[in-house]
Amino acid sequence: MTKTDPREPRAIARQVLEIEADAVRGLLEQLDESFDAAVELCRQTQGRVVCTGIGKSGIIMKKMAATLSSTGTPALFLNPAEAIHGDLGMIAGGDTVLAASYSGSSEEILKLTETMKRLGVPVIALTGSAASQLARYADVHLRVAIDQEACPLDLAPTASTTAMLALGDALAMALLEAKGFTREDFARLHPGGQLGKRLLKVEQLMHTGDDVPRVTQATDMRDAIYEMSRKKLGITAVTDDQGRLVGCISDGDLRRLLEKDDDLLKRPANECMQHNPRTIDGGEMASAALHTMEENRITSLFVTDEDDHLQGVVHLHDLWGLELF
Repeated sequence: MTKTDPREPRAIARQVLEIEADAVRGLLEQLDESFDAAVELCRQTQGRVVCTGIGKSGIIMKKMAATLSSTGTPALFLNPAEAIHGDLGMIAGGDTVLAASYSGSSEEILKLTETMKRLGVPVIALTGSAASQLARYADVHLRVAIDQEACPLDLAPTASTTAMLALGDALAMALLEAKGFTREDFARLHPGGQLGKRLLKVEQLMHTGDDVPRVTQATDMRDAIYEMSRKKLGITAVTDDQGRLVGCISDGDLRRLLEKDDDLLKRPANECMQHNPRTIDGGEMASAALHTMEENRITSLFVTDEDDHLQGVVHLHDLWGLELF
């Protein structure tokens, strides 16, 4: 038997990507009121969203469970084969089952959903056909039909699982919006790793109390320089009698002033300070502080409340270890 010459790899890649992109675009026309119903059912779920699927669909549903959990909807993955052999106890009252099977006829999924119907647990199904048995069992059916798989043999699940993945993400993001899930909520669920670092707030990083370099308007410049040296941040805040930030003095200011004024050390801080220094609210994200520093070419930001009272200071060095750059 003569072996045919293989096609150029990039030509295959382009074809696969085009087919899968078409599969995702095709979901737009399939969106209807069932999607709204699925979002609402998940939003009202008092327990967890139990994601289930077998084979490649199971892998997609594992990712779906992880995405839901990280965006404010408690979820878990349940292998349907193991479920019907003893793991059904993982499903409790108040749960909702989210089941995926492109054919809608996977035996393990059907047995599981039959049981869920008897127990009164609502089922949302993702299948390629509204006429499939799983679709008929479900309380809500989400259609994820595709024209063809990207596999040249039209056998391996490729475009179909990509479509499931995309629709699952769409469901999770719509649910996120419906629940009013915020960046702050996301940060609380991601305390570690790179995401957690990026979502740290300024108030979690800033220097406070005696670690904040500060002098009053009447402080002479000799003592102001000592305060800057002692706190080692290259800057000091200047405050009024009520603790409100009115100015700042930096190392760069000192160098420029010393070149012009031989009597600098005898002057009070309010004669040498910069007015209206850059500030940030403690509730802002660390990434926002970094953006402000880069935009204004500065290395420190003072943290104030709504009445301009000095609360702390954050330095560029405090952000370096967060890999925000």
